[in-house]
Amino acid sequence: MTFSLYDATVANYLQILGSASGFLEKSLAHFKDNGIDPADIVETRLFPDMLPFRFQVVSLAHHSRGAMEAAKNGVFVPPSGKPDLDYAALQALVKDAHSELSALTPDAVNALLGREVTFKVGDRSMPFTAEGFLMSFSLPNFFFHSTTAYDILRHKGAPLGKRDFIGRLNLKK
Repeated sequence: MTFSLYDATVANYLQILGSASGFLEKSLAHFKDNGIDPADIVETRLFPDMLPFRFQVVSLAHHSRGAMEAAKNGVFVPPSGKPDLDYAALQALVKDAHSELSALTPDAVNALLGREVTFKVGDRSMPFTAEGFLMSFSLPNFFFHSTTAYDILRHKGAPLGKRDFIGRLNLKK
């Protein structure tokens, strides 16, 4: 069996975006049952110098769907904070990212190998190959932001466990 760029990236994005949809839904039910306003959750931070829950979820989509778009078009820029997104809009953003990535084929993703991708932030530009960008920048950021979003929900009392974060496993068939 050959292990491909698709297997290393899109398959991981889909697994964690799927689990994020689940833990967002489970947390929302908990918050509603306990009289906690979801509007308060989107502004929650684990520490004053960290960006809020809203940014963490926006970054999930940006470092998955947005990363694949960058691998295709050659340019990646940091996500905007999207301060107008409420909890429901964040849930929709995750579901939309999952849906768009589900439409990608292994052949299309594997054809991105060797393409140039530039990460632009302010006046700085960082050159990558598509695989270097996805594996050394996008995936680590994706997992960081998904973990931070999960941790904020746990911190706010959502009854989540490790299985909620990991999601559906890719078991041998």
